[in-house]
Amino acid sequence: MGIKDEMPLLARHEGEWEGTYTVIARDGTVTDRHRSHLTCSFPESGDPPYYQVNDYTWDDGRTETIEFPAAYKDRKIWFDTDRINGHAWEVDDRTIVLHWVYVQSPGIYLYEMISLDDAAQNRSRTWHWFKDGVLFQRSIIDETRVV
Repeated sequence: MGIKDEMPLLARHEGEWEGTYTVIARDGTVTDRHRSHLTCSFPESGDPPYYQVNDYTWDDGRTETIEFPAAYKDRKIWFDTDRINGHAWEVDDRTIVLHWVYVQSPGIYLYEMISLDDAAQNRSRTWHWFKDGVLFQRSIIDETRVV
């Protein structure tokens, strides 16, 4: 059995997603908002078994592209890049949880919850950002499948 068989919910995320990220400080102030286009794939070669590309665009014209290859082991995907270290696992048939730390800021870690609707056309994600164990902001992401 492979990654798609052992992580069927993750397999349902395969494709392209567009949405909006809204970052909110602990006091409720919106500190950032930008658009996103994410591509989630399972390369046919199996190396890496999971690959995600995030493209971000801000209203002021800034853009950023980040690649996230992931290994697969023990029914989890594992990220070990120059940006993040962490892993994701399926909680139930609708929810994935991801935990990671920023390599350049080891005191900052996040928990992300990803919820996929039954039709696999919309997903909502929330990030809880912690610094030295204290919550300091949240990200709310709403996405729609485009491919």
